Amino acid sequence: MNLNLKNMDMAIFKKDTIEVAKFLIGKTLVKFNSHGLAIGGIITETEAYLSQNDEASHSYVGQTKRNSAMFAPAATIYVYKSYGVHHCMNIVTEAEGVGAAVLLRSIMPKYGIDLMQANRATDNLKRLSVGPGNLTKSLGINIEDNLKVLNRSDIFIYDEGISLDYKATKRIGISRSVDLLLRFVAV
Repeated sequence: MNLNLKNMDMAIFKKDTIEVAKFLIGKTLVKFNSHGLAIGGIITETEAYLSQNDEASHSYVGQTKRNSAMFAPAATIYVYKSYGVHHCMNIVTEAEGVGAAVLLRSIMPKYGIDLMQANRATDNLKRLSVGPGNLTKSLGINIEDNLKVLNRSDIFIYDEGISLDYKATKRIGISRSVDLLLRFVAV
């Protein structure tokens, strides 16, 4: 499948995490499966996790074996297992060693929808890739994708020139730093 998408300037990921989280709304996330088929869609929801003053961020406690990917160079993929069940995908931001990332929470399916449906065992397009665990499952992203580098592996973000309005809200599913408006959702 020829997507005819253009690669992005990866320097964007070295910028402020909140700026990156907003910027990603409307960009296209694609994973190429083992057969080279594109699976993905338009990013519609993100959450910023900061290196300072953010108790919900995995990096708040400093660098550990589990969160070491957050301290990698910008555009590194940080995948972890949430509650021992769901994989969550983040993109590392800012300078190497900072410990900041953007969680990808939702996409609007666009490429390889039949493969996404098979991965999730559902035909429900509205729920196919809503929520970080559903997003990763629909794309076939798992812990093996941790520490891959965006656009230098089988996971890409493209700019198709789509501009979506969004709103900032409180993040979902956290119990610390709950009042920070660091979730960005397309409206």
